[in-house]
Amino acid sequence: MAEKEGFQHKEGKSSVKKENGNISETEKREQETLEKQLSQIKHKVIVLSGKGGVGKSTVAVNLATAASMAGKSAGLMDIDIHGPTTPAMLGLTGKMARAFQSTIYPLETAWGLKVISMGILLKNKATAVIWRGPMKMGVIRQFIRDTQWGDMDYLFVDCPPGTGDEPLTIAQLLGKSCPAVIVGSPQNVVIDAVRKSITFCRKVGLPILGLIENMSNLHCPHCQKEIELYSKDRVKELAEEENIPFLGAIPISPETAASADTGRPIVLDSENNAGEILRQIFTRMDDVIGDRGM
Repeated sequence: MAEKEGFQHKEGKSSVKKENGNISETEKREQETLEKQLSQIKHKVIVLSGKGGVGKSTVAVNLATAASMAGKSAGLMDIDIHGPTTPAMLGLTGKMARAFQSTIYPLETAWGLKVISMGILLKNKATAVIWRGPMKMGVIRQFIRDTQWGDMDYLFVDCPPGTGDEPLTIAQLLGKSCPAVIVGSPQNVVIDAVRKSITFCRKVGLPILGLIENMSNLHCPHCQKEIELYSKDRVKELAEEENIPFLGAIPISPETAASADTGRPIVLDSENNAGEILRQIFTRMDDVIGDRGM
């Protein structure tokens, strides 16, 4: 009998072996499918932040879009199960991804970026996903294993803030060759959280591609002078202290804020300063990933 159309969550399975030392044939097939899926994606990049409110999802959406603009085949996997925001930022509000016979078909933006998120799998946008760790782990595996990604140059993974179930699950699934980008803002209360993300990456063995300082400063739209709302360069200083590459500082701009609401990432605006900086950050990342074979 054919399966019903629509997303069907599958309970996460433990990685612990059975008493006889073997895993089941079903688990073996699922693992082989997952590995085959990952082999079709050249580069995977995990986007992290130690805490919420620093613009991590905005950065992830724009980096993935910058990759598409640079002629790369790219995808974005939003694993913020409880509060997904990337569909709205990409103009996909009100659209649903299709799932049929254990295959999830990602949505695609007008500029060719493939996207999967709980935000495009739930019919009612007011639905609260009230799940514990094992269920979230199962869905993240499905996002990789069952989504029809195809051959791609880049897959960006937008994680929820912190160092909990979701970042740990994706780090284990993608492996130690998968680089991470950590986003912070130049406030002292944020810097301590960025340090935790650095520690997380080192403990689980993820190479850190670099740090990004978001909301670095504000350019007055009237006099064009730079206004330092916070302690400037705090993320850059931390990068130097920890011997981690600093990828760039992104200013606050009304246009960036508006782009998240309109569903059109700021990198698509060729004349916007923040968009240009984000495009440059992706170019730096792409060069480093190519040089290191990540």
